[in-house]
Amino acid sequence: MAVSTTTAPGDQLHGNNGNHVISVVSNNNKISQNSYPSGGGSRNFVLRRRSLEISAAVFLGIAVCCLVLYRSLYSSAGGLLFPGYLFSISRGSSSLQAAANRPEITSPVPESSDPELMRVLKNATRTTGGPTSSLPSRTVILTTLNSAWAEPGSILDLFLESFRAGNGTQDLVDNLVIISLDQKAHQRCQAIHPHCYALTTPGVNFTGEAYFMTNEYLLMMWRRIDFLASVLRLGYDFVFTDADIMWFRNPFPHFYKDADFQIACDQYTGRRGGGSSTDRRNHPNGGFTFVRSNVRTLQFYRFWYHARQSFPGMHDQDVLNKIKFDPFLDDIGLKVRFLDTAYFGGFCEPARNLNWACTMHANCCVGLGHKIHDLNVVLGDWKHYMSLPADSRGSASFTWRAPQRCRYVAFVLTI
Repeated sequence: MAVSTTTAPGDQLHGNNGNHVISVVSNNNKISQNSYPSGGGSRNFVLRRRSLEISAAVFLGIAVCCLVLYRSLYSSAGGLLFPGYLFSISRGSSSLQAAANRPEITSPVPESSDPELMRVLKNATRTTGGPTSSLPSRTVILTTLNSAWAEPGSILDLFLESFRAGNGTQDLVDNLVIISLDQKAHQRCQAIHPHCYALTTPGVNFTGEAYFMTNEYLLMMWRRIDFLASVLRLGYDFVFTDADIMWFRNPFPHFYKDADFQIACDQYTGRRGGGSSTDRRNHPNGGFTFVRSNVRTLQFYRFWYHARQSFPGMHDQDVLNKIKFDPFLDDIGLKVRFLDTAYFGGFCEPARNLNWACTMHANCCVGLGHKIHDLNVVLGDWKHYMSLPADSRGSASFTWRAPQRCRYVAFVLTI
């Protein structure tokens, strides 16, 4: 069958070349539309049926293409896309528009089960929730590091030493899982600590120092967010801590009981020791978080991880600063709290009063050597403070001598 057009004064179709009507050639017999007799039902029926068949074929083709596209996106997202769960992120803007018909996640069932991870988490939380544990049931402390931070005398040794030197932190190390990002770091962990897990990333080498904002650094940060989401899916609450954070007091008495997601800050708004823990103008630092496993945090970590695609070249903390104002967080009912630097300080904004300090973070500091030097100073300050008689510490006006080598870097990163 072939299709041609003939010009006619009546029953006209508008086209680029003037007015035309359709003529159909079939079996070498030309059937002209303007030659149909009145009430020519059979020919009209054939044309209408042909039109319906073509429309159905086009619709079916579009439907198949959409199905193939959806399955491809679903697979590449690790099974994290849902029909109707659509959100768009304006690049360079903090506004993410979420669809009104997003589904709810009904339970924190893991999408995949890693027997080794499940074994390590179970062993590290065996005593939690008991009468002698300060940690709630199924709560674990997590940190990540590579071989550059795991070398003897490097960050890992200082990190573990802070637990031993801290006030009421000695037992917390029993609930600590060290996540190693390369084989050398894993071997060092196994030599000195009972709870180690090797997190591998095919095709990526995290062995050396990952310099701030390099491709390796960004991959490491986002791999961490993806891993933490998997811990939530397994039903574990966690405190995530960077290994360059010194633990000097048990932080759990200072966590909020009603919060889903709690995070330390580079800078804390308002009067220190009395600012607003719900003010989203606080500047969060992803190096220290306490997260409870529930429907809301699972949705949030999924949202956070996929938001990286709309902010290329940004690490997890910068993306969090973009999305923290988004209505999606309120829509899912996520309860967010920002932790006061008076208790959870760092080189960006140190906790000046050692009587309050729980942790001290070597943030706002670039360079492994600078971190190691200044954390040794911090650890020395703490040990000197703890050497004082208990009844005189409260009146002592001690403060940190650090940052020193990190001082200029801290100033640059906070202005």
